[in-house]
Amino acid sequence: MAQDGADFGLQYERVRELGSGAFGTAQLMRDRGTGELVAVKYIPLRYVDHRTERELLNHRKLSVGGHPNVVQFKKAFVTSTHLAIAMEYASGGDLFTYAIEARGRLDEDTARFYFQQLIGGLAYCHSRVVSHRDIKLENTLLEDRSARPAAKICDFGYSKDGILNSTPDTVCGTSAYMAPEVLAGGEYNGRPVDVWACGVALFVMLVGDLPFVDPANRNSNQRMIARINAVQYHFPRGLQLSEGCVNLIRRIFVFDPQERISLQAVQQDPWFLTNLLPGFFQNGGMPGQLGQPAQSEEELVAVVLLAQQAYQAQLAQLAQLNGDLMMDDHLLDDGADLEFVVE
Repeated sequence: MAQDGADFGLQYERVRELGSGAFGTAQLMRDRGTGELVAVKYIPLRYVDHRTERELLNHRKLSVGGHPNVVQFKKAFVTSTHLAIAMEYASGGDLFTYAIEARGRLDEDTARFYFQQLIGGLAYCHSRVVSHRDIKLENTLLEDRSARPAAKICDFGYSKDGILNSTPDTVCGTSAYMAPEVLAGGEYNGRPVDVWACGVALFVMLVGDLPFVDPANRNSNQRMIARINAVQYHFPRGLQLSEGCVNLIRRIFVFDPQERISLQAVQQDPWFLTNLLPGFFQNGGMPGQLGQPAQSEEELVAVVLLAQQAYQAQLAQLAQLNGDLMMDDHLLDDGADLEFVVE
């Protein structure tokens, strides 16, 4: 196995595109040797930096042994244009699409079923000293398209390792799910921030809407932030929820993170414990032995370095090409401009 991961790309064949975003695309790929389907996230070389390295190291750390409610990291490799991250493929789509777009909202028992799994996966992350910092329904994938599929936390691009990294002081994540201390700037503890985001996810599953959006001005992010800081939310009139469910949400939506219910206390809450999945362990969900990542931490650091070096080499080649063309006057029309785009 090449330590820089440059040859891993030959291991997979493309099946179809899964999605695209501002910083890359996701492709469904098939392992040529085993036939296993994997999701591969492609990041353009120009976006590869220390945050990419942090994502790889944290996701790898969580995949040593693994957890059924956390998407398993497979490996990373470099192509001529991208850094690629191969991970477990969850064929059921994301929880937002399943719960909101397809159904409008979930009944209380079904919402609790997925909330328990979200808490279980997050408890595992925290037990490995990793805070996610971007928990939301869109970052929770479903294992398959069965009636009640397993939920899996994904996307560790904003994650923070409490040992290797400094105390979080970055406003990151999705504003609708952000806790007040994140919006305030400065240092904060990532663990109660994750608990707050889980509360938002639970509310959205139950209600079918975000808790802090201003009904009079739904498109105003400023108004939503003001309502987050004021912890101003309400349950729709006529919505039937148990007292235990409402009380748990109230204990999560607390302005002071030190007064907010802890993840451990959530796992001991009577409403949370109702119809708990068999084998669910309160010290971290349902830990499993799901295999080992193909690369060590040192090898992943080398992959990131290779990607950065490849991008710098491309820039140097373009600069040389630009200089050669500018010197060769007969290639240029009078007044013409040349534009070089690095892909």
